[in-house]
Amino acid sequence: MRKRFEQQLAIGQVAIESTYISPKSNNALDELLAALKAIYCHPEYNERIFSILENYINSGKKKTGRTGMDLWCIFVLSQVRLCLNVSYDMLHNLTNNHRSMRQLMGIERDYSFERVSFEYQNIYDNVTMISDELVIELNKVILEFGHGEVFKKKEDTALALKSDSFVVESNVHFPTDYNLLWDSARKCIETVAKFLIKYKELEGWRKIKNWHFEMKGLMRELGKASSSGGKRKDERVMLSAKSYLKKSEALLEKLQKELPLFPQNDQVDILLIIVLEHFMILMEKHIDLVNRRLILGETIPHEEKLFSIFEQYTEWVKKGKMRPNVELGKKLTITTDQYNLIVDYQLMDEEQDRDIVIELYERLSKKHKITSWSFDKGYWRKENKEKLQQTIPKVIMPKLGRRNLAEEMEESSYTFKHLKKKHSAIESNINELENRGLDRCPDRGIEHFNRYVSLAVCAYNLKKMGRQILKLQREANERLNNNQKKLRRVA
Repeated sequence: MRKRFEQQLAIGQVAIESTYISPKSNNALDELLAALKAIYCHPEYNERIFSILENYINSGKKKTGRTGMDLWCIFVLSQVRLCLNVSYDMLHNLTNNHRSMRQLMGIERDYSFERVSFEYQNIYDNVTMISDELVIELNKVILEFGHGEVFKKKEDTALALKSDSFVVESNVHFPTDYNLLWDSARKCIETVAKFLIKYKELEGWRKIKNWHFEMKGLMRELGKASSSGGKRKDERVMLSAKSYLKKSEALLEKLQKELPLFPQNDQVDILLIIVLEHFMILMEKHIDLVNRRLILGETIPHEEKLFSIFEQYTEWVKKGKMRPNVELGKKLTITTDQYNLIVDYQLMDEEQDRDIVIELYERLSKKHKITSWSFDKGYWRKENKEKLQQTIPKVIMPKLGRRNLAEEMEESSYTFKHLKKKHSAIESNINELENRGLDRCPDRGIEHFNRYVSLAVCAYNLKKMGRQILKLQREANERLNNNQKKLRRVA
């Protein structure tokens, strides 16, 4: 059973509404807390946020039983983690020690009263309950709150949009065929070791530690031969590769022979068998790739390559940069408005920037009135520009390649140059978004990767709103101080 938040204040409990956040603060956490407090204190958006949280987290669960973490606490913790780009360990520390954050969560007590604290596992289990679909719904409401209540955007005000992409890196090491083969073999050996712990009588694996030791040694020997120079390098690489492949094939052959003999007495055993079969397939694939690349000298087609055996959604992305020249992850396109809020974001699946423009346009043109929209050259395609120009007055999409006279005149006009210069502001938005956690995703699996991106966008927008809220409070305080000074002079 989960409540939205604790309605009845306990003795000594500090009210969420009275959380003090200094208007002079430029701290990222204070800006986030200011936005969260504003949403909590606004009846309409408070209700909408909690309705979404209840629909996704409490759906299908009984309203009786032991009380779990409040929905408000879960929401706050998920945003703090991404806003500060911290680990769960640091989040655990902040939850139990940061007074302003605890007060906003509704768990802070005055001194001498019983203290509420959370365990690490409790925080992890609850925060990971949030799904990507839930955060997408929350983002819509938060964006409406930012436009309507924070930046006071009028309903008929058109948006000036900017779109650009960057790479959100997966939590993977740099892939080579031989170290991916080692990853596959290592996971096979570790899975067999779990059987040996459970079934002491299992025979044929007395030297399992030796398998691990020799495979790792041969992998490192091949890596050293490949990366070093000197005379007869090709001969050394060939010799190391043959030794490594011979050992790998022997291990795979043994696994295939012993697989039918492993016990299948319960669900855990069946799951271990499934895991073992999965990594055996990957091991066989990479034995073939190492053989073709290093022994036969073939060039492996890109579509046959795998860049991680764990995060298999990972893509090899080249964006034409000097450093880094290659990034491992997925491309993310964001679209920001004149208030620097992210109004749309899209993870691309083996797509180029120019491939998503029409889809992006159709999605945003239904929601917002658009006065201008700027892109970089990577988004250019003749059909894309013509489609956008049908309804958008100013489309800034520099041509990729040689320009004709009309295009040269258009791109040299004052309006085009002015909006093109303004487009560079999105680079600072991307940099801040990377500081909100989107430099590298530590979560595992494509579902968690998607959720992590959505949470980072949500935290970014909330932080931008919080900065504006604190700015307005500072200006109001300055006006009040100035008026009081005038009154004192008159008196």
